[in-house]
Amino acid sequence: MKIGIVCYPTFGGSGVLATELGKALAEKGHEIHFITYQQPVRLNGFHANIFYHEVRVPTYPLFDFPPYELALASTMVDVILNHDLDLIHAHYAIPHASAAYTAKQIVKQKTGRSVPVITTLHGTDITLVGRDKTYEPVVTFSINESDSITAVSENLKEETYKHFDIKKDIEVIHNFVDVHRYNKKPVSAFRQVIAPNNERIIIHASNFRKIKRIDNVMDIFKNIHAALPSKLLMVGDGPERPLAEDLTRQYGLEADVRFLGKQEQMEEILAVSDVFLLPSEYESFGLAALEAMAASTVVISSDAGGLNEININGVTGYTSPVGDVEGMSKNTIELLKDETKLKTFKQNALKEAKLFDIHHIIPKYEALYRKYCRTGDC
Repeated sequence: MKIGIVCYPTFGGSGVLATELGKALAEKGHEIHFITYQQPVRLNGFHANIFYHEVRVPTYPLFDFPPYELALASTMVDVILNHDLDLIHAHYAIPHASAAYTAKQIVKQKTGRSVPVITTLHGTDITLVGRDKTYEPVVTFSINESDSITAVSENLKEETYKHFDIKKDIEVIHNFVDVHRYNKKPVSAFRQVIAPNNERIIIHASNFRKIKRIDNVMDIFKNIHAALPSKLLMVGDGPERPLAEDLTRQYGLEADVRFLGKQEQMEEILAVSDVFLLPSEYESFGLAALEAMAASTVVISSDAGGLNEININGVTGYTSPVGDVEGMSKNTIELLKDETKLKTFKQNALKEAKLFDIHHIIPKYEALYRKYCRTGDC
């Protein structure tokens, strides 16, 4: 099938999932067209079945805010008509679902064909941004006008029905991970550079926004560091990074905390890590945690949102109430001091991650797409 994927091209979970989905579908013979304002970060290398269409937004003195949604809808119309797309898959409701609806109506007027639109809800488009009264009516309308709706977790599905007047069924298709890619043997030389005295390695990776509770990450590590030799790797960037750097200095941890910035390839970093910290205020699913588990890294997280659907408390790691710094610290310290238990949890984490392997999830999307097959040969 010829599938248009509309997504954010950044390091966030929705953009990563959309890109990996497109790449996997292309490997299976589908023709994939990415439509966004810059090339997705995970879209590297050449593939005969993948096409990228850049959305260009003209700037005029009249516009304080360039109308990206209109430019996106126009680009979608162009790609649908010139490449005869079978459907549009919009990832993240704002503004992709509403722009897809506009494009669908234009194509219908021009050709008489109603191009199916599938909207996948990822999290903050529903739980944070979408609830704002500025956006809520458009979000509700565009979701209801989608031909199919999916959510990346049961929790997100429940939150969507709770906060929006959605009239249609929402199908849960969980986020996925390429376990083969992340299940790497740790490179001892790399670990030696980070932890020359065999310290435990703790990792946090996120967009460093308030919802990730970066101050909790630093407080938890301060407690861990006081109990046993350890290093903290902070991967990513965002508005809360200056806070994290300031707390590092306040706590006197400069020698044991490394800020690595945005990293496209996480496999080697996760492979040498012992524990992944994710004390978030909310996670619709927790793709970063799943990637850590695929690398056999134990997850210490909050129990917010969909995290309980992947991080099984007392099996693959531990979950605690949001803000329970002492509880997360205690669980991490006890685990890191018990080598046998840590090894068992690492094995369990990998086993659980395999349930969300890309090869299990992609067929679910293909089954959804086949509902809109035009030729009967999809």
